[in-house]
Amino acid sequence: MSPTPLPSADGVVVVPAPRRGPGHWAGAPSALLDDDGTVWLAHRLRRPADDGRGVEVVVARSGDGVAFQPVAHVRRDAFGAASLERPAITRRPDGGWRLYVSCATPGSKHWWVEALDADSPDGLPEGRRTVVHAGSADVGVKDPVVLVDDEGWWMWLCCHPLDEPGQEDRMTTRLLHSDDGLAWTDRGEVLRGTPGTWDARGARVTAVLSRDPLVVLYDGRACVHENWFERTGVARTYDGSVTLRADDGGPAASSPHGDGALRYATAVARRGGGLRWYAEVAHADGSHDLITSVSPSPGET
Repeated sequence: MSPTPLPSADGVVVVPAPRRGPGHWAGAPSALLDDDGTVWLAHRLRRPADDGRGVEVVVARSGDGVAFQPVAHVRRDAFGAASLERPAITRRPDGGWRLYVSCATPGSKHWWVEALDADSPDGLPEGRRTVVHAGSADVGVKDPVVLVDDEGWWMWLCCHPLDEPGQEDRMTTRLLHSDDGLAWTDRGEVLRGTPGTWDARGARVTAVLSRDPLVVLYDGRACVHENWFERTGVARTYDGSVTLRADDGGPAASSPHGDGALRYATAVARRGGGLRWYAEVAHADGSHDLITSVSPSPGET
């Protein structure tokens, strides 16, 4: 088994936290490499819990994957949401654009997911809205990872059970399929934490590195006190199964600073090979910055 490429906490800051200090975060990125070489990044800006939480999603573009220019701002007030979490930016097969938005229901621990469709990225804030996953009284849903291939649309969706008050941070990942990216069929749970280990409290897929075999990165945490401070692990499928199994040995990537968080890792291919990573990483002062790092191609120095 060849080593799995991983993001580094020692990367370049592409979006700094809105302010310094605990609860001020830039992160939860979703990245897309367009056919013309442009890197598109959708990410969240967050304030502390008593000052608004996730206030907006920013869509930005870059020619080099490092210096980004914002082109659209999607604000929580447009959805009547208490907070926004990780988005997912995609291109539709017809050439249009779609942004999935994770929305928190005010006064509860419930989350739902909406899609915004537009002809161009700058039109996404006013795009056509569709509730794609409403959640339920029993589960909140958010943080989708979305891929489109010849078989249709695929989504790895983070699910939080709401059946036990005070325990809503628990999380698992389910796989869904769709013909249009709007109406989805649930294929079942594919990843959950392992009791007694670093990810016992939950496991959330954040990036798909390969499809055959399926290899993913995921966020995990051991306990409720690590909520919001997840670290990154690797999981993969075996023998044709859709169910993922975490690699042994604990988290594969974390920050040496602050609360240790290195979460929501995602990647795009680099010209000439290798990967460019984006991740939300903890700073010593308690804030989180959105950073980029590079995994070189084999033979590259």
